[in-house]
Amino acid sequence: MALYLRLPATAGFNIDNELIIINAFNANESAQSLHGKDVNIIASGPSIQQLPLAELLDTPTIFVNGSISLIGQHQFTDIVGYVISDARFINHQPEILQQYYTGQPLYATLAVFEAMATTHPDIMQTYHHAMRVLYPVDRPWGVKSNKLSFNTLIFKKKLLNKKMPLSYFINNPNFIIDSDHKAADIGVSLNITHGFVEAGTVAYVAAQLAFSRQAASIHLYGIDLLNSKQPRFYENKNNSAPSMLSKVMNERIVPSFNLLGRIYQSHGVPVVNHSPISKSLFDTF
Repeated sequence: MALYLRLPATAGFNIDNELIIINAFNANESAQSLHGKDVNIIASGPSIQQLPLAELLDTPTIFVNGSISLIGQHQFTDIVGYVISDARFINHQPEILQQYYTGQPLYATLAVFEAMATTHPDIMQTYHHAMRVLYPVDRPWGVKSNKLSFNTLIFKKKLLNKKMPLSYFINNPNFIIDSDHKAADIGVSLNITHGFVEAGTVAYVAAQLAFSRQAASIHLYGIDLLNSKQPRFYENKNNSAPSMLSKVMNERIVPSFNLLGRIYQSHGVPVVNHSPISKSLFDTF
């Protein structure tokens, strides 16, 4: 019987000689429940520019990465989450967080929070109560930037840096792992209190978060994939961050979303892809 690493319930960061504590996500925390509401997840594909956003403003919304910049032009009335899983976003466009983050519920990996402790210490000091740590199940540290050396995290990182194969979690009731996928194992979390499964896009993390928070249905916008060489809707050609979507689209992203769609539908939670660009890629929603 496999022994699964118990993920830390809190993470402490030393910022200006002050210990900042951020709790890990826990689905049993009453404030985390979405109480069976429909949820929109807004990603960053160029198709966002053609969305009738006025029709979406009153639906509970989860933003990812730079999509939170939409609040600069639109009055979203129920922002229930903001997800960042890759520390490279913090380092590439720190001004987005500085300009638009004002204490919305933020869900991020340890690597993201440690990047923020360097680039946005004031934000962490002010809003840490609204933040929650999310752990990738196979490498709890998360995607760490290659550009900066981070040393503010208080507890030992050695165990959290160890990468485990997804097949290790195949008998864990909190995950569905498909080890028959020919390119590599894929999977989906049923409760990201115990970790999320990566698929090469932050929107996949956000979808697992929405399910874990008892969403009634999950609606995906801006997961375009096929036009990943174009700048994200909040970028231009001069400040566009590199995208790896085209490299992992067919091997990981599409099969993973198909698995997620099937599994969540079987639990009574439909997942709908509204992107006119990528909708034809998916066979389950």
